[in-house]
Amino acid sequence: MDEGSTSQSSDNSKMDSSKEAALLALMDRTGYSMVQENGQRKFGGPPPGWEGPPPPRGCEVFVGKIPRDMYEDELVPVFERAGRIYEFRLMMEFSGENRGYAFVMYTTREGAQRAIQLLDNYEIRPGKFIGVCVSLDNCRLFIGSIPKDKKKEEIQEEMMKVTEGVVDVIVYPSAVDRMKNRGFAFVEYESHKAAAMARRKLIPGTFQLWGHTIQVDWAEPEKELDEETMQRVRVLYVRNLMLNTTEETLRSEFSRLKPGSVERVKKLTDYAFIHFCNREDALTALESMNGKLIDGSPIEVTLAKPVSKDGKQRSGSRSSYGGVTPAGNYSDSNFLFQSRDDVRIGAISDGLTARPLSLPPHLGSPYAVDLDRCVYPFLPGSTLVPVSLNALKPSQLSSAVSLLDYYCHKNDWSLPEYHLYSLAGQEGKMLLIYKVVISSTRSSFMPDKACTILEDAKELAAQNALWNLG
Repeated sequence: MDEGSTSQSSDNSKMDSSKEAALLALMDRTGYSMVQENGQRKFGGPPPGWEGPPPPRGCEVFVGKIPRDMYEDELVPVFERAGRIYEFRLMMEFSGENRGYAFVMYTTREGAQRAIQLLDNYEIRPGKFIGVCVSLDNCRLFIGSIPKDKKKEEIQEEMMKVTEGVVDVIVYPSAVDRMKNRGFAFVEYESHKAAAMARRKLIPGTFQLWGHTIQVDWAEPEKELDEETMQRVRVLYVRNLMLNTTEETLRSEFSRLKPGSVERVKKLTDYAFIHFCNREDALTALESMNGKLIDGSPIEVTLAKPVSKDGKQRSGSRSSYGGVTPAGNYSDSNFLFQSRDDVRIGAISDGLTARPLSLPPHLGSPYAVDLDRCVYPFLPGSTLVPVSLNALKPSQLSSAVSLLDYYCHKNDWSLPEYHLYSLAGQEGKMLLIYKVVISSTRSSFMPDKACTILEDAKELAAQNALWNLG
């Protein structure tokens, strides 16, 4: 070994011992234990003196864009500012570097919310900004291409035969024929692990139920909202309505207990939003109307969940699961409300009349109907203002390819390069897969699935790159 190699080895040894000493000092200061297993290093879980079960859902945040040479001795003190940490999980490479992301579980939801407010886009090192958002353990799978004549009990029985840990099955009746389902269902499992194991078994795309090849992916997890926001809501979300049920009928039914209590009603296909003059009347109507029959259909009533005006949940959350997208949003003067159906049905927009834009469904969402992607009339004499990609909001970009370009522009990176490859699939089909290269970050990404359609392969590659970039 030459002198240069010996010197480098010595430097690495000093760095390793220095880092080990810093981690030991952190453990000594906090009293937390640390163990490395299955590609991650767990700090705490539970913390010293903890009694009882782990914290509930909504207490964990996802942290992305962590410098690869940064570890718990630097990260934990930063995240301790937001609240008491129950567990810090740093994803690790075999080389000893971290994988660029971590999960931090706080002892309370307030701690997680504070971490998002304080540390999202926080400059962890000069020029290095981390991303922080809510992380939810998803226990629900989307199952598509189900025969429409199958009932909930039949679907649940079949899923319990082929997977373990099934707790419930959610099936929505067709808006046209209540005796049929919509061709898909959501299967709830007892844990995220059980759902992940089921997905792994069903995901190859060749699994069949009742002679039909089914589609399987993660369902969009329901977001947790802070209590302060929900305390202000005086709007009810009503679903499972008949298509012929009118807004006048809904106003009459929801005003029975207290005439004049309903401020306004907005019905969209088979669901609606009922606005009340005050919150107390909304809560009374919620209790009395949930499960009642309207035009022969048993309705489901819940408090509407607000999202921010840019379409993001007010609490913040990581929305990187595939599968069916959340339903359309509906705005009023105070909130933007999100439909709780798990299929995009549509949105209401004020101003100029718009007509739906006919577009192919999103990759991974074959049942999505984007009625809120509209074409507006271009009026003569309208002022045109030049605009750059950086001036747009992420919510205005509907494809992962565009969104990846946007984030590269935003971070002053080189634009992504797409390198196309092919491989042989079943029955001699040519399958396509892209590798995404971002030269300025010296990173490349390739998804674990191939497609038969060129545009789908590019979209999937972009989705995968965005996921890995956090």
